[in-house]
Amino acid sequence: MERRVVIRHMAVAMAGLVLLPGCDIGSKKAKAQTLQPDLSPDQESLLAEVVDTFIPATDTPGAKDLNVHLFVQKMVKDCYEKEVQENLVKGLHTVEALAQKEYKSSFAALPEARRIDILTGMEQSDKEDQQAFFSLVKELTIFGYTTSEYVMTNLTGYTPIPGHYYGCVPLPKAA
Repeated sequence: MERRVVIRHMAVAMAGLVLLPGCDIGSKKAKAQTLQPDLSPDQESLLAEVVDTFIPATDTPGAKDLNVHLFVQKMVKDCYEKEVQENLVKGLHTVEALAQKEYKSSFAALPEARRIDILTGMEQSDKEDQQAFFSLVKELTIFGYTTSEYVMTNLTGYTPIPGHYYGCVPLPKAA
């Protein structure tokens, strides 16, 4: 076989490999799962109040101050199934409904003790969706807070590069 023929066949094969992914041969393409849309501004502020109830501000910033509610929203949207996303929205409606029913006020306007009562009631509820909402938001709040930049750098002393390497150090003479 001649060298030019082999080179021509290799060039045609390479061109085919480059062009093949762009060809639509009628196969069904995988479609991305449609995700729950972002929370409304009211739901987002309610979620901020819920995470602030879990970790309130003291001499250190609270979860709301570190925007942990945005972390919780992003994690649920990107990493959880549609049922969990829907349960987050339903749980936020439930929190507000319980505040209106028990205290005739919005959750955000309640003092901290009453907020804790509502969330504790959801945790101890016999309704599985309320328990799931409580545990999901609590776990993600703790995770988001403890891994935030502020906490990692100011409270835990995290250093991205541990220690320093001293390559050339003088050694004492052996006796």
